[in-house]
Amino acid sequence: MRLTWVQPEDLVGHELRQAAEDGRDAGALAARWQAAGGPPAPATAGASPTAHPALRPLAEELLDALAALPSPLSSREPTDLAAIVAACPDWPDDRRRHPAPGLLPDPFPGLLPRLHAAWLGRAVGCLLGKPVEKLPLDALRALARATGNWPLADWFTARGVPPALLAAHPWNRRSAATSLAENIDGMPEDDDLNYPLLGLLLLRRHGRGFSTADVARIWLDELPAGRTFTAERIAYRNLLDGVEPPLTASRRNPFREWIGAQIRADVHGWTRPGDPAAAARQAHRDAVLTHTGNGVYGAMFVAATLAAAAGGSADVHRALAAGLAVVPPESRLAEAVRYGIALARDTRAPRDFDPVVDRLHARFGGYHWVHAVPNAALLAAALTHADGDFTRSVCAAVSGGWDTDSNGATAGSVAGLLAGHPDRLPARWTSPLKNRLATSVPSFDGIGFDTLAALTHSEAVRP
Repeated sequence: MRLTWVQPEDLVGHELRQAAEDGRDAGALAARWQAAGGPPAPATAGASPTAHPALRPLAEELLDALAALPSPLSSREPTDLAAIVAACPDWPDDRRRHPAPGLLPDPFPGLLPRLHAAWLGRAVGCLLGKPVEKLPLDALRALARATGNWPLADWFTARGVPPALLAAHPWNRRSAATSLAENIDGMPEDDDLNYPLLGLLLLRRHGRGFSTADVARIWLDELPAGRTFTAERIAYRNLLDGVEPPLTASRRNPFREWIGAQIRADVHGWTRPGDPAAAARQAHRDAVLTHTGNGVYGAMFVAATLAAAAGGSADVHRALAAGLAVVPPESRLAEAVRYGIALARDTRAPRDFDPVVDRLHARFGGYHWVHAVPNAALLAAALTHADGDFTRSVCAAVSGGWDTDSNGATAGSVAGLLAGHPDRLPARWTSPLKNRLATSVPSFDGIGFDTLAALTHSEAVRP
């Protein structure tokens, strides 16, 4: 067995790519790796074919040498929270908005059904994106067009797809059996739902004042290592090696600016309704276990956006503005979000979104498809284009490619909050879920989304 996402000889190519993105001069180290026959980063998979044993010690040496190279972007892309806040001129008001106990029978009227819709929306968007995860954009479009489902407006299906097209572009191997229209029977397990469960468990045990060490402890106690990927798997390995946070995020971790922290951010936004600053601070403490820089900003952006939407008074555009306010404005992620919003601002019909996606891929196609920067641009564009409509939000996010299930999940979470009630989500999306979530997180397997909403609500109103 060749374990994915952790082999040093697979990580060097990814770290060289990361170095090119953040401006480090890695030419000499890259030349050493290439001269030794080192492979490039795997394009989509988590591991390359087994390398010559002599490459491993060189890979470990180069990973450490690459990490020591200075980046010219470090001053405008800090990871330290105080530096992030200082870099954000529009950082939201930090005054505590949580009402005093007993002030109102329900301090956040309507929050419970909003949270129910958010959980359902996250599941729907994730499930919609699962069968086409990892597929290139042209393949995704061809598969949908083959069944008359373009612009995307419904579940993907294999019914009616020509065999030659399926042979050329097969569905995601792990997901097709549970995520095509003809196969859906409840919400199958996915890391995009496992992490919100762990976040909920974190808050129930430690409250909103949790530490990054508490996050690590929850993972070691409750998260099977085989259910982690990319930066999370590296951090998990680092914990088992005795490395403590926040070094777990940077030690031999070329995935530290990918999307993993962002998919853990929802609970932090859901439980801080109307308080984007507090949501961003919570998301930061969670994210720095595994991520740095733009990887952390993706989590903070999503948490703050969701907190604004959960408050019940913001539309999608004000929610996105609240999210952008907690991201250093000169960072690559902030620039990408602004670009996505600007591209989509004047689009109306679903067919208008294809040119937006094409321009996003032209500008950000050099990044890995799981990197936080391109996916944040796509998410912001999809939500802007959909203008709060649930179906258009999840379909636009998934139809843009890249990390389809993660983007669909976050878009569904935001749009669910904005819808305000599960009954306002179309039944064709929610009925196949059967109010049942599969997971390997202990004590949650088979749980209903209504129960999850109630548990989340309890944390949101906790004094």
